[in-house]
Amino acid sequence: MFRLSNGGVVGVKPGNSGNSVEARGRAHRRVRADAQRNMDALLKAAMAVFATSGVDAPVRQIAAKAGVGLGTVYRHFPQRSDLIAAVFRHEIDACADAAPLLAGAHEPGEALARWMLRYVDFVAAKRGLAPALHSGDPAFDTLRAYFEQRLRPALRTLLTSAAAAGEVRSDVDADDILGAVASLCMHAFDQGPEHARRMVSLFVDGLRYGASPHAKSKRTARRKT
Repeated sequence: MFRLSNGGVVGVKPGNSGNSVEARGRAHRRVRADAQRNMDALLKAAMAVFATSGVDAPVRQIAAKAGVGLGTVYRHFPQRSDLIAAVFRHEIDACADAAPLLAGAHEPGEALARWMLRYVDFVAAKRGLAPALHSGDPAFDTLRAYFEQRLRPALRTLLTSAAAAGEVRSDVDADDILGAVASLCMHAFDQGPEHARRMVSLFVDGLRYGASPHAKSKRTARRKT
């Protein structure tokens, strides 16, 4: 309520101000959500165009696939390198974010195996962006650190859980696996993405050799109780 200069008091209907603020907050969140969906659509469209037409594909082709105007693309990404870097970060995020989802839906060993195949898809995307990423443009200087910051802990968590469950060996490191799979895919992709996925599945099978049977038996016993 407000007190007037003559001593009178004017009341304010309770809840109106709070409701107004809450409504504005909901509207703001909807706008942000819509903006994020539009950005995701733009980055996915750019990745699809880069995969088929290369990183030098016309920006108008990307805009048309995303269903936005050229001005929207250039407003967010004034330079082509800005767009390529954003696409690569988006692919890193998608791969990293898949780890907890898989861990919540599958047994530890299966979650690891499925994530490794998701990582193959990421390597394929990186392969398509390679001409730009290796160009020496300073816009890409921070991407290596971002890759390690997001993907290394994602894999390490899955690997630790699978080892603790006795489903994979415990003497391997996330960095070793990321590097090994990238090297394996380098030549396997020459025979197509399905061949690369098959090779990585065989690699994951190899991680099961030397797994601790004691850890696995303890996990099985806990499930029975």
